[in-house]
Amino acid sequence: MRRVFGVKKQTEPPPSIQDASERINKRGDTVEEKIKKLDAELARYKEQLKKTRPGPAQEAVKARAMRVLKQKRMYEGQRDMLYNQTYNLDQVSFAAEGIKDAQQTMSALKGANKELKGMMKTVKIQDIDNLQDEMMDLMDVSHEIQESLGRSYSVPDDIDEDELLGELDALEADMEIEGEGVPSYLQPDKEPDLDAEFNLPSAPTGHAPMPAGRANLQADDELGLPAVPHASIRG
Repeated sequence: MRRVFGVKKQTEPPPSIQDASERINKRGDTVEEKIKKLDAELARYKEQLKKTRPGPAQEAVKARAMRVLKQKRMYEGQRDMLYNQTYNLDQVSFAAEGIKDAQQTMSALKGANKELKGMMKTVKIQDIDNLQDEMMDLMDVSHEIQESLGRSYSVPDDIDEDELLGELDALEADMEIEGEGVPSYLQPDKEPDLDAEFNLPSAPTGHAPMPAGRANLQADDELGLPAVPHASIRG
């Protein structure tokens, strides 16, 4: 059967853009090396032309130089063509990579869109609003509880503030009538004057003369104070 119909040849896959670009770059490198060799040969012929006198020898050197120059121009044309091909392949490669990136981006966006839609189904705006309303109600109840617990048991709830203000005004009026402005029981405590309370004379300073009428008193005691006179005993 194979001899009659033959065997189907396996078709090779087409070369990729990268493979074609690498192959063209290798060819361009080869052409570039040839151009460098021709440049070196032209430089050598240029030196020979400087040293050779006009005549048949100089003409022969010029003919060789012209031949090398033609080859160089041909290789330069091939190099430029290969560079243009490489440039075109690079442009196509960049476009292909851009399309691949766009495809991946679209796939990622589709996946994210699907996931976001699934998440939106579980979250509803109405549920959020209801939750916020419940939280506000709970906060109001908590505030009322705190106010109820913070009430004072000693103050009745039916006290009129206007009556309290009237009593305060009457109290201030009484203070003004008394003259001192503040009652004695509201004044700050003062330190007692011990000298005035015990009616003790002040301590003597220096050697001042003793006043008249006190010459019959005794000398001062060990603390520098006048000694207390002894009462006379009458029979």
